[in-house]
Amino acid sequence: MNRREALRILATVPIVAAFPSCARPSEDPMPVATPTSRMPVIFLAHGAPPLLDDPVWIGQLAEWAKALPRPKAVLMVSAHWDARPTTLGATTTVPLYYDFYGFPQRYYEVKYPAPGAPTLAARVRDLLAGADLGTADDPTRGLDHGAYVPLVAMYPEADVPVLQISMPGLDPKALWDMGRVLAPLRDEGVLIVGSGFLTHNMRYAFVRGGTPQWASEFDTWVADALAHLDADALVDFERKAPGARMALPTTEHYVPALVAAGAATSSDPVTFPITGWWMDGAFTKRSVQFG
Repeated sequence: MNRREALRILATVPIVAAFPSCARPSEDPMPVATPTSRMPVIFLAHGAPPLLDDPVWIGQLAEWAKALPRPKAVLMVSAHWDARPTTLGATTTVPLYYDFYGFPQRYYEVKYPAPGAPTLAARVRDLLAGADLGTADDPTRGLDHGAYVPLVAMYPEADVPVLQISMPGLDPKALWDMGRVLAPLRDEGVLIVGSGFLTHNMRYAFVRGGTPQWASEFDTWVADALAHLDADALVDFERKAPGARMALPTTEHYVPALVAAGAATSSDPVTFPITGWWMDGAFTKRSVQFG
């Protein structure tokens, strides 16, 4: 995709933003054709509100979405929601949750009125209950920036139903296991999305000088572990990965990848549709697709 095409896609964002009430149905829309094969499961680097000003990244996410089967719904697990037990967000179209501060006003005016996904919510409750995992509901919680920012790029018409659920804590093994419990949704046309960053050290976000060695080493290590779906390594990353403490002073941005990987199988081909670095190398853009 060239720069002109990327800018064209970016130009569609204000169209969504211009209609805060957007007459979207509160319930599931008419069903689209169910994919004939299992849906992939993905983990993506979600950027931040300024991602919407980056035509290259917007273009990369848009091209990725075009290459994916059209989902019946999206199940989103973002780094920015940790609540016990697993909590299901709004199943109707509600305002976004602007979980950031100090940004220009225009970032608080972006709208993404995706349809709710109550049918998916009921299915998620059933799957988690079947594994003796509790759930709760927060019917007023809208999509946070870890959810809506990439979705604006991937599905700019806001016409795919979306359900966001919380992580029930940050325990790596528990989140891997939750991914395994949710995996049957892949056969039901649902795109499971983990959203975060595989390296996330804010102290280095504005430090010039290129990608730090610790970031490069961790990125290489995690790419190999993901490519081999090495559950032991991915779950025990804090002890096994080089540079883990620097790459991830806190782990909330990494562990959504474990939900995605937990929903994958050893037969899934593993690809990295987006790679590279952001904010002077503090954050890897590496994103992964299983299947």
